[in-house]
Amino acid sequence: MSTTTCPTCGTTVAEDARFCEGCGTPLGGTAPAAPTAAEIDALAPISAPTYRTPAAPPPTPVRTCLSCAGKVGPDGYCEVCGTKAPSERDHFREAPASWVAGVCDRGIRHHRNEDAMALLASQTPGERAVLVVLDGVSNSIDSDVGSLAGARAAREVLRTPLPRGMGTPESRSAAVMKVLTEAAVAANAAVIATTDPSSTNPASATYAVAVLEGSMLAHANIGDSRVYWLPDGGPGRQLSIDDSAAQMQIEAGMSRAEAESGPQAHAITRWLGRDAPEIAPRLGTLELDTPGWVLVCSDGLWNYASEPDALAAQLAAAGGDRGAPPDEIALGLVAFANARGGQDNITATLARFEPAPGENASDAIDVPTHDTTSHDTTEQGESHG
Repeated sequence: MSTTTCPTCGTTVAEDARFCEGCGTPLGGTAPAAPTAAEIDALAPISAPTYRTPAAPPPTPVRTCLSCAGKVGPDGYCEVCGTKAPSERDHFREAPASWVAGVCDRGIRHHRNEDAMALLASQTPGERAVLVVLDGVSNSIDSDVGSLAGARAAREVLRTPLPRGMGTPESRSAAVMKVLTEAAVAANAAVIATTDPSSTNPASATYAVAVLEGSMLAHANIGDSRVYWLPDGGPGRQLSIDDSAAQMQIEAGMSRAEAESGPQAHAITRWLGRDAPEIAPRLGTLELDTPGWVLVCSDGLWNYASEPDALAAQLAAAGGDRGAPPDEIALGLVAFANARGGQDNITATLARFEPAPGENASDAIDVPTHDTTSHDTTEQGESHG
């Protein structure tokens, strides 16, 4: 038998073998001819792989200078006047809809902003809004972190519409009050979660919330952050009742002006936090039937205009009497407080109410409040005692 050698591995194989038994190389026959240019051109082109174009990252919000409204550059300084801009935590704004907005500002005296806010609103004006304000107690540790966590936790509880109850006004009121209390409990849990378990001075904060659904305004508070109703051209109302030594003095017969300017003016008797007494907010509802503004604010604002009509005057001066948007008005209220000294952190949140055509409602009675224990404040800001 004639043999030959595999050209690949050198193994001796039969001359008529078709494959090498050592490496499997094909043997014998004619090698296939290379394709011609015409045959290559006739082949279907191979498409390059296609990929979904990645979405462009959202544009970085343009920060404006608080001194001249110029653009703040990446280095944190105004490109027009050179003023250093405050940090995002020291001054931030929210405007979830055209009819709802808020501004939270460090003020002038304090070295950090311990106020916080969290807002929610439907895009349809007057349909539904949530305003939450927490004021961190200035002599407790990590209150700036706790207040922001608490505000956002309360907002999440209030994200869904308030319950309707069993169909009667009393039933709905009870159901609404239950949800507002649950929001306060959630805020309290969030404040506690930010506190070092071994801290001897745990984070704490006041709490105020307003929920506007159609013509119904529900509100709750713990401490001395406040909820106001400021109707156009009419007498305003302070809907919340402070948990404070000043409020106790007022109830004992002292004038508001004297109590709120005395040494215990900002001593609170209820608060959120690990060392808080019972979490039982003061609660109330009000049916609105005239155009106006719902204002939820910290004492950094009302310290300079406590009476509802005094606040209404400042609101008008900030643009409320000429139809300015709520974000512009809130900025004006913060500027007013800073111009008066900015002794504390300042938060102003607003929701605009316009009654539906033909709507006619009467005021509801505010829900009773709860007794207090003792909690002190200093330096125009909350502290324990």
